[in-house]
Amino acid sequence: MTYRTLLFAAASVATLWTSGAVAAPAAKPAVEVDELVVTGTRTVGRSRLETLAPVDVVSAQALQQRGTTELATALATSIPSINFPRPSNTDGTDAVRPATLRGQGPDQTLVLVNGTRRHATALVNTNGSVGRGSAAVDLNAIPSTAIDRIEVLRDGASAQYGSDAIAGVINLRLREADHGGGLSVTSGEYMTRLHGFYGRKENVTDGQTTTVSGWQGLSLLGDGFLTLSAEYRTRDHTNRSDIDPRFGKVTSRFGDADVDDLSFYANAGKPLNDTWDAYGWYGYQKRDASSAATYRTPTDATQNIISVYPDGYLPLIKTKTEDNSAGIGLKGELGGFKTDVNLVYGKNQIDFNVDHTLNPSLGPTSPHSFYAGELTYDQLVFGSDFSREFDVGLVKPLNVAFGLEARKETYKIGAGEPGSYIRGPFTTLALGSRGFTGFTPSNVIDKDRSAVGVYLDVEGNLTEKLSASAAVRYEDYSDFGNNTTGKISGRYDFTPAFAVRGSVSTGFRAPALQQQYYTSTSILYINGVPFETGTYPSVSPVGKALGGKALQPETSDNYALGFVFRKGAFELTVDGYEIKVKDRIVLSETLTGSATAAVGTNARTIYDLLSPYGASAARFFINGVDTDTVGVDIVAHYRIQDEQAGTFDLTAAGNINNLDVTKTPTTAATILPTPVSLFARQAVLRFEKGAPRQKLTLQGDWSREAWGATVRSTFYGDVLAPGTLADGSADYHTGVRGLVDVEARYTFPIGVTASIGADNLFDTYANQVIPALDTTGAAPYSSFTPFGFGGRYVYGRLSYKW
Repeated sequence: MTYRTLLFAAASVATLWTSGAVAAPAAKPAVEVDELVVTGTRTVGRSRLETLAPVDVVSAQALQQRGTTELATALATSIPSINFPRPSNTDGTDAVRPATLRGQGPDQTLVLVNGTRRHATALVNTNGSVGRGSAAVDLNAIPSTAIDRIEVLRDGASAQYGSDAIAGVINLRLREADHGGGLSVTSGEYMTRLHGFYGRKENVTDGQTTTVSGWQGLSLLGDGFLTLSAEYRTRDHTNRSDIDPRFGKVTSRFGDADVDDLSFYANAGKPLNDTWDAYGWYGYQKRDASSAATYRTPTDATQNIISVYPDGYLPLIKTKTEDNSAGIGLKGELGGFKTDVNLVYGKNQIDFNVDHTLNPSLGPTSPHSFYAGELTYDQLVFGSDFSREFDVGLVKPLNVAFGLEARKETYKIGAGEPGSYIRGPFTTLALGSRGFTGFTPSNVIDKDRSAVGVYLDVEGNLTEKLSASAAVRYEDYSDFGNNTTGKISGRYDFTPAFAVRGSVSTGFRAPALQQQYYTSTSILYINGVPFETGTYPSVSPVGKALGGKALQPETSDNYALGFVFRKGAFELTVDGYEIKVKDRIVLSETLTGSATAAVGTNARTIYDLLSPYGASAARFFINGVDTDTVGVDIVAHYRIQDEQAGTFDLTAAGNINNLDVTKTPTTAATILPTPVSLFARQAVLRFEKGAPRQKLTLQGDWSREAWGATVRSTFYGDVLAPGTLADGSADYHTGVRGLVDVEARYTFPIGVTASIGADNLFDTYANQVIPALDTTGAAPYSSFTPFGFGGRYVYGRLSYKW
């Protein structure tokens, strides 16, 4: 253990020291042009360090110089304020995992592709992991090979871009090339050592992953471009479950799912004349995933039929996801205004299947696999943006931008086959497919809504040193009404080396159709009478009976203040922020009724309220949670170019984030005799402590002629996985951890680059869940662990560019 600690400390200290060091006399700073950004500003020509709000730029090269080929994972290791945990045993969320920015919800960060709104996934997370209750964008549906760069605006931007931009904006800029190309093959696997409480002590090799990706730039009719990108990835599952002490062997599966996905993107642009260009793109991904549910024991009298599964069984939840996106547009000049008009469509569909299972109520002849239904979400967006620079008094220039966005969204739930949800003749046994009960005919919905938004955005230099911007946006939705947001930003450059910047803004997030209408129920029999239990829309008869109301938008107040310092090849940005969110939309606690409870008790009252609708227990989405987040982002970068030693790019980046829940909803006194919390202790702690409060990344990139290397150290603060007991005795802490990733590269004379590396080189794990909280060995680590629980991942990559 000592040699690992010493090596880890040496790598980290060396990287930290060089990130802030002054170059030796022989070192020469590299001459580098700052990246020009388009996110967070509609003024042309602002660089990353000249913006009025913090913007990170992550290049395609940076995304590829690591073991993972998942876009969300690579982005989270590049930007400390982004977190991407890897939950397991959370149904569809095992395959569609959400990312978070600055500790906010996954659906409180707006995702753009080429500056246009990206559609969300059809899946709503109803399990107890990070992002519970949200329906977010699936970043992993976009292959990294199709991306030129990613711009991350770390500032509230609803007044500029509309709903969802409470925490910030992630803008994925697609690759634009009319020639050249590249091909890459990456293959790796976990090589780890397990030390389970219940006796699993072995070297494990699993999670074998192979990714083949490539892109090709083509000339389009002479002066245009067509860039084609494709990626195929196959990944075997991992398993970190311990030995089950009841049976003396491993019976569960806890880890990454089996995944096969195929992605394709085409991005094109063509000048029509000296003024106008046409552009467009199309993207497609098909993903098949298989994750495990909870193990059913041989002696489970309600969920197993021993003649069918004498050794018990482990149901497998299989999701088939198809994701489509397409956009077309024209940009040019109209009446002196730079004009961009576009139409974008996106669709996400998830089909659920359950394998290696049964519907016990059907008896021994039950099928072993079922189709359990589907979720579909699509979105059509029309956008028009206009901007022009004016000389107004001392403001030269003043950039005036305005525009309109019209959007239509549709959400559908399709029923599974009858065997996945019906109750068969064996009435004492559980009904529906075990592991994932199918959607019933009563769950089927087909809902849509429309929204129209208009905005005005002005930005300019008030003096030689002072620049400012102001934006206002009005949106009207067909379901809940309208909302107006505003933003004021400013920046003062005291010297060419030092500037202060800040902003004040209001924001909002419209309730998602998935939150408004998601329904999933199963049937329970009480004294021979069927009763439903599950998740209901808040405005359904069941939801209304328990006090449910139509969902309203979340609103926010955002405050930011920071500074920029740059001198030669060194740059430093520090940005503090506060995000106050009101009426956050959350999934309520489950309210359960009982026909045998005493009259006047909550359980009996719930039963009396729900029984006319054939229900006995329910949860639904509600407004009413307020949060206050305070934090700071720090990013330092230094480049050294030495004729003999080569080029060193050194980065230290950190995020400190503290979120407090300041208000929670309760049932009304008119509903239950004794009001109860609809967002109780466990849910509150998931918000407050489910992500690390501190995250620090130290990275050094070196290159010299044909050689190159990367060393990255990432430190994660402690995360709490709250238990169900009110005294906290069932809570679990992941602990403070540091991970080291390394990669070495060599480019052969023929142009092929060979890379080898290891993510989590020293095989670091979070604290194990103690036996008292994991009596079966099924889940020895928490799904809240911010870096997952796979262990050391070793990989190799061959790439070629032409």
